Amino acid sequence: MVRLLNVYSISAFAALAGVLYGFDVASMSGVLGTQQYKDFFGNPIGVRQGGITGAIAAGSLIGALSSSFLGDWLSRKVAIQLGTILWCVGASLQSASTGIPMLIVGRIVAGICIGLTSSLVPIYQSEIAPRKVRGRVVSLQHFAIALGILIMYFVQYGCSFLDSEAVFRLPWALQTIPAVMLFTGLFWLPRSPRWLASKDRWDEVLQVLAFLRTPNSDINDPLVLAEFKEIEEQVRIEQEESSNSYGELFGKKIRKRLFLGMAIQCLSQLTGVNVLLYFIVYIFQSISISNELFFSSIQYIIFVVATIPTILWTDQWGRRSSLLLGSLGVGFWMFLIAGIFATYGHANPVTNQPYTWIITDNSAASHTIQASVYLASATFALSWGPIEWIYPPEIIPLRVRAKAVSLSTAANWLTNFTLALVMPPLLRSIRWGVFVIFGAFNIAGFIHVWLRVPETKQCTLEEMDEIFEHGEPVWKSFTGQRYSGRLEALAKEIERGKFGVHRADNAVANGICR
Repeated sequence: MVRLLNVYSISAFAALAGVLYGFDVASMSGVLGTQQYKDFFGNPIGVRQGGITGAIAAGSLIGALSSSFLGDWLSRKVAIQLGTILWCVGASLQSASTGIPMLIVGRIVAGICIGLTSSLVPIYQSEIAPRKVRGRVVSLQHFAIALGILIMYFVQYGCSFLDSEAVFRLPWALQTIPAVMLFTGLFWLPRSPRWLASKDRWDEVLQVLAFLRTPNSDINDPLVLAEFKEIEEQVRIEQEESSNSYGELFGKKIRKRLFLGMAIQCLSQLTGVNVLLYFIVYIFQSISISNELFFSSIQYIIFVVATIPTILWTDQWGRRSSLLLGSLGVGFWMFLIAGIFATYGHANPVTNQPYTWIITDNSAASHTIQASVYLASATFALSWGPIEWIYPPEIIPLRVRAKAVSLSTAANWLTNFTLALVMPPLLRSIRWGVFVIFGAFNIAGFIHVWLRVPETKQCTLEEMDEIFEHGEPVWKSFTGQRYSGRLEALAKEIERGKFGVHRADNAVANGICR
């Protein structure tokens, strides 16, 4: 019999925070083409619409930076609960907004939640997951984002047939439902064993590891004790080496990994796919796709479905190869979109539209762009989409993990905010040149990954120091690092009795627990 609470179900439930992120993306993209939204908010285009769209990213930047001390102080799960409260406040303000200023304030408040949860949920998932399925577990975050986009988009699409302000107010209000579910359900989930270790709560560390790794919570299981030993040893070394201050992040040992995590998060935004998710309605209108709201929904269905293979096989494919192939694939589709727009498009004679370059009376060109948008989204969902959440939390040592991931996620949201702000005016000014820029960023991403990103699949979190300090140059291999098998070797030594283990009053003694 499968136990109801296990690593998969716990991680999937925590990923409800990703649903909130997805709700935000679709809650804006779904209303852009509705007349009620345009009438009530004065048909915002250009910088005004960019400010509305980017407000959530501005709040997310604040939330991401706050996640570092909140995640270390309150614990990962309590800080996530705090974020859900802010989300409900922000969604309520959006739903009741009387104008653009109130709408922006609501999106900023909701964004603080997204910043908090997008930093802490991948950390929480990474810290509870076994090494063999860590990629699969953290990929659930991206799947939840995609699923949230899909659900909210269809809510928006259904509401688009209403003849009232409920077209946008009702979907924004419904955003509170998963937040309430997440806040309530987290009371029954365990704390991260790595966070407990950082607080010297070793008896709870062993209990949580046994609960997560064995069906009967066996604290004497050799693999449980081996992982416990690795965590204990890593924490001891980290406590002896240095503090967990922000200054350490920029020291010689950590800064390479910090900048690598920040680069992965930034480059995931610069692939251009998130822009397609936000502004797909504008793109389809500019290529004369009728019923653009319906055909936009196909992209979100593809986005969800394409994430599934990554969830199943990312721990076999690896992080590095996925990023390399994803950069080439998304870059190809971006250049193709740009080329077709440049070849078959012309200036828009209507001046008050959010797009100034259109394709008319050429169904072949329009449908090719439509298909390219779908395929770019699918390629991203197979590669950069999940990996951007998997990679940063797994490469950083425990003592500074929350701080480093907060800065990585902040880099993501700063890039997201910038793109959301500048994209509407760029679509009007440089037109199809936007897609050339994104294609170039994908090529830059490929080069960066080839030269700088080592493979981390199936390695324990405690082995990352060895990967980054003793590995060969990453550009010599397409796939990169292989797992050393150290955890299983340690488990065999424990099983043979090399390490004697027994329960004390509140801890495990004899070399396993301090």
